[in-house]
This record gives sequence, C-alpha cells and structure tokens, in this order.
Amino acid sequence: MATPLSTIVDISFTDTKRLTITRRKFHRKFTIHCSTSNSIPEAPPTQTSDKNNNKNKNKKPSLSDQLAPLANKTLSTTTQDQPYVLSKPKSTWVNPTKTKRSVLSSERQKRVPYTYTPHLRDLRRIAQTLNECDISSEADFASRLEEIPRPLTREDALLMLNTLKPWEKTHLFLNWIKTQNLVPMETIFYNVTMKSLRYGKQFQLIEDLAHQMIDTGVPLDNITYSTIISCAKKCSLFDKAVHWFERMYKTGLMPDEVTYSAILDVYARLGKVEEVVSLYERGRATGWKPDSITLSVLGKMFGEAGDYDGIRYVLQEMNSVGLQPNLVVYNTLLEAMGKAGKPGFARNLFEEMIESGIAPNEKTLTAVIKIYGKARWSRDALELWGRMKENGWPMDFILYNTLLNMCADVGLVQEAEALFRDMKQSERSKPDSWSYTAMLNIYGSEGDVDKAMKLFEEMCKLGVELNVMGCTCLIQCLGKAMEFDALARVFEMSIERGIKPDDRLCGCLLSVVSLSQGSKDEEKVLACLRQANPKLVAFIQLIEDEKTSFETVKEEFKIIMSNAAVEVRRPFCNCLIDICRNKDLLERAHELLYMGTLFGLYPGLHNKTNEEWCLDVRSLSVGAALTALEEWMWTLTKIVNREGTLPELFLAQTGTGAHKFAQGLNISFANHLKKLATPFRQSEDKVGCFIANREDLVSWVQSNSPAAATAT
Repeated sequence: MATPLSTIVDISFTDTKRLTITRRKFHRKFTIHCSTSNSIPEAPPTQTSDKNNNKNKNKKPSLSDQLAPLANKTLSTTTQDQPYVLSKPKSTWVNPTKTKRSVLSSERQKRVPYTYTPHLRDLRRIAQTLNECDISSEADFASRLEEIPRPLTREDALLMLNTLKPWEKTHLFLNWIKTQNLVPMETIFYNVTMKSLRYGKQFQLIEDLAHQMIDTGVPLDNITYSTIISCAKKCSLFDKAVHWFERMYKTGLMPDEVTYSAILDVYARLGKVEEVVSLYERGRATGWKPDSITLSVLGKMFGEAGDYDGIRYVLQEMNSVGLQPNLVVYNTLLEAMGKAGKPGFARNLFEEMIESGIAPNEKTLTAVIKIYGKARWSRDALELWGRMKENGWPMDFILYNTLLNMCADVGLVQEAEALFRDMKQSERSKPDSWSYTAMLNIYGSEGDVDKAMKLFEEMCKLGVELNVMGCTCLIQCLGKAMEFDALARVFEMSIERGIKPDDRLCGCLLSVVSLSQGSKDEEKVLACLRQANPKLVAFIQLIEDEKTSFETVKEEFKIIMSNAAVEVRRPFCNCLIDICRNKDLLERAHELLYMGTLFGLYPGLHNKTNEEWCLDVRSLSVGAALTALEEWMWTLTKIVNREGTLPELFLAQTGTGAHKFAQGLNISFANHLKKLATPFRQSEDKVGCFIANREDLVSWVQSNSPAAATAT
C-alpha cells in the first residue's frame, strides 16, 4: 500500500520519462525516481483522444499529464488506504464579523472558564465578602480572612490585593500576609498596596511601608519610588517628594517618564526654577522624551515667574521633539503669557492655535480676555467677543463676567450693557450675582444712580443674591451722589439679607463719611459705619478731640491698621486725613500722614535722585495729597534755610485723576499750589505733573512771602 504524501516536495525534471522529487525534512533528503510503466492498464483511446493526440503530437506534455502516472501509483482512492480517517469532520460555522483566532485548532491550549475554577471562584467570593464588611470592625475583617484556603500562592495574594477596596482593607490584608508568613514578601506586594494608599492620600502609611522595605531588605524599584513621589505631590508634601527623589538617584535607579513629570511639577511648585531646568536637561540627555503634560508644567512655572524667555524655551522644546501642543498646553502657555505681561505674544499664540485647527474652550477665551483686560486692550477684547459670537465658541459665566469687568475697568458702559443683554437672552449663561455685581460696579464708577438703583430693584425682584462687593459698589455710587437716605436703606436691606460687612465696605462707608462732613446727614452714614465697624467710629471720635495726645492716637492707629486688611490700610488713612482736613484739624491730619508713612502705607511718596526730587501723590486722596504737599514744602524750606544740597529739578505728580479714588486730585492740587504761591507750574508735556527748578524754589523761600510762612 502506498503511503500518502503529506510533506513539502521539490520537483525537477530530468527528461520526459523521468522526474525527480526531493523531500525536505530537517536536513535530510531522499530522491524518488519514477518511470512510466504498463502495470496499470490505461483506458482505451477514443476517437476524440486520437484526434487530440494527433493535434498535440508535437507539443510538450503539461505538468498534470506528467504527474498522472505518479498519482495512479502513489495516491490511493480507496477507503482502505486511509485507515486514519475515522469520520467526516464536523462543519464549523465562522462569524465573518469577528477576527480570525490566532490558534486554529479549538483543541489546542484549551482554557477552563474562570467560573469553573473552584479555587479562584472561592477567592472571588471571599474578596467580595471582605469588600462588603464594615471596615470599622477589624475583628470581623480578620475573621473573614481565615476563610481563605491554604496554602495561599503568590498569584492568589496579588489577586486579593488588587481586588480589595478601600485602602484600609488593602493595608490590613498586607499586614495579615506578613504576620501569617504565607508567601515571601516581594516588591510587587508593597507596590500594589502603595497604589491603593495613594488613592486615599495616605502618604504617612506609604512612607512607613517604604521604611519597612528598606529595613527588611526588600528592594524599592522605579514603581515604588514613583508611587511615593506622586503621592507626596498629591498631598502637597513637596519636601517629602524631593527627599525620596534624591534618595532614588543615590540608589542608581533612573526615573521613568511618570516620575520625571511628577518631580518636575514638585520642583516647579516650590519655585526651584534652576533645579527644574537642570533636571529636565538631565532627563533629555538620557534620551527621555517629554510629553505635553511635562511641558505644560514648565510653561506654567515660567509663567508664574514672569519669564518670557522660559516660555519661548518651552515652545522650542515642543518643536524639537515634534510635539504638537494640545488645548491644555495652549491654555497653560496663554495663562503664562498673561502673568509674564506679554499680551502681544499671547495674541500671536492664540492665533497660532486657531490656525492649527484647535478650537478654544471657555478657559482659553477667559485667559485671553483677562490678558487683554489687564493690558487695557479693549478693542482687541471686543473684537474677540465678536468672533466668539460668529464662530459659536463656548461662553460661560466666568467668561461673560470677565468681559464685564474688563468693560468696567476701561469705562465701556454701552458694550457692558450689550454683553449683559446677551447673557439674559442666553440659555446657558444667565446672569448671576457676580454679573449683576459687575454692572453695579460700572454704574457706580460712572455715578449713574438711576441705573444702579433700577438694577438693584431688578435683583430684589428676581431673587438674585446681593453679595458684599455689589453692596459696596452701590453704596459708593449713592455716596458720590449724596443720596444718603437711599444709602442707609440699601445698607439696612443688605444686613437683613445676611451681608457681613468686610473691610472694603467699611472703607467705602468711611469715604462717604469724609464726603458728608458738615451736612445734616453725616450721622446717618456714621450709624451705618458704626454697625459695620464700631472701633473705626470710636477712632474717628478720638482724633476729632484735640485734647487726645499724639501717643494715644498713634497706639490706636496701630491697632486699627493691624486689624484691617492690607489692601484697605492706605484708603483708611487717606479717608481719616480727609475727615481731619474737613474739620480744620490740620495738625491732626499731618500727624496721621506721618504715622501712615511710618507704618509703610506710602512707600513711593518721595523719590530722590541727584538730578531731581519728586513728590508722588497719585495713590493719595485729595486731602492726603494736599497734606503731603504742605509737608514737602515745609521740608524744602528747612533745607534751603540751612543751605543744604538741592537738585536742579523738582517734580510733583498727581496723575490724570482717572482712578475712581483720585478724581479731581489734579485740579485740587493745582489750586492749592496757587494758594501757596509756589513756583510749581503745570508741565506742558505730561498731564498731572508740576515742575519747579532750584533757582525758583530758593527764591520763593527767600522771599519770605506769606505763602512760605504758611508752608512752614
């Protein structure tokens, strides 16, 4: 019986009657020589075959014709020649929508389903009961641990560690494994537990486990250090993160990309710019390729430091590694540009983002609007607003309110009103308390009492909460308009609604007190201030009493300023000086100015160079500025009288008076200079700047004029 051929064969022809078949199996070959034979009878020729033979007599035989004799001898067609075929193979349906399996035979590598493994099924059940038990009862948890079948393999222990939640149970299970001595403790057990503890922000437990590993000789790998460092960062324990990172380097382990990103962020938050750059360059030298998150960290760090060159360095690094910034990176860099004070470059970066096909979100647009507002680029901000509406870019409360505040800062009332109308018509961004506050700020700065009160009534009708800032803006507006009855009514309503007066509101009321001096309504405003800050009213009464000594005023002044927020201390002092001047308490006003200077409230009041001396009163109120001028002229008079050294030029700067707390300062200051008959004249080149040369000043002092006597 012929053996069926089932291996690869090489066929070569020697002549028309002989062929050579080479069988390849490993490195051995054998050759089969076959010749045609008459042992197998051939079918009788037919008429058609005769014709074909005559027709193809001169043609070379085909391959199938040459192999036919071989097939007749070696390939049996009887069932007896194939005893290994037991039955007809069953047909198998194949789903054409599924990918082809890598293992063709269903009998190879047969896997037992998970649910049919009794051992794993029991572990799964026990893990479920452990997760369901109350974590506060450690005894209950320990009793259920005893249900775990023994012996416990390494894989079983890891399965349980990965399954248990929350972190308390993972930590208890690890301690149970160690006390039972079930499996040798390896690094992976600690790593799995630490990751669970990191989720719960349990850095102290993680650090304790790390020390246990060191004491017991279990090696700490890259994953261990990365988990420790990232958890320390998550818990804002930046010094701890740096400590473990430095220890990692001492052990010779090279950080991976996760560790690099985490520690770079830690150094950046600590403000260690040089360390960040050094570490980044070290990582790049080892072949590490930074991702967008790492470069965002660098961009944010340079932005916090106001380092524009650093931001450009980040952009160059992105180009060098072939990284296309995503929306998060662009947002980070735009915020960094704003902090660095580079509005022009921020605008270029924003346009580059749009051209690259990345659509901005609310955070992007808010960052750009803030940059434009800070730079007072109102035209660019309004143009961007138009593009938002045209392109359908998303706008939220924060973005609308940022635009409203920008309009308030630059005095764009009509544009702010148009924005406010858009918010009212919007389905997603209805105006909230801060939106109304921004509009109250705009109307308050403009002194538009009617619109401010109408808006306040609308808030009351709609139930919009009035916050302390909105109350401050409204009271400021009513105070400037001398609407003291309305002011008292608004204040009482605000207190009834739960508004707690802060230092800004007290400062606003104090400024209104200085405006109401001598009027019959002064007591109404004082009553409001007394309710907001009774100690401040008591101090006003103290300084109005001429019998109060300077030392007493000084001590009480120190207490008042120490209890006030830093940003309101100078306005407090300005208003107190104004109150004294309104009551003709000039000596007390000078004492308050001296104490304000002594406690550092007016750091830039006097500036001296070899060429010029300057008095800068731009941060002072009208009364405080006039008091500072008198003090300065008195000091210059003493220097001239004792023939001291004087510069060639003297300047007094009041600014343009555009600030809401300094309106009218330029005019009042100029009138007071005329009253004193000083040699200062208005500069032709700069508004709000008064100039005098040395000769004119010396001549004025030596003339012993009544104005000079008044100044002294």
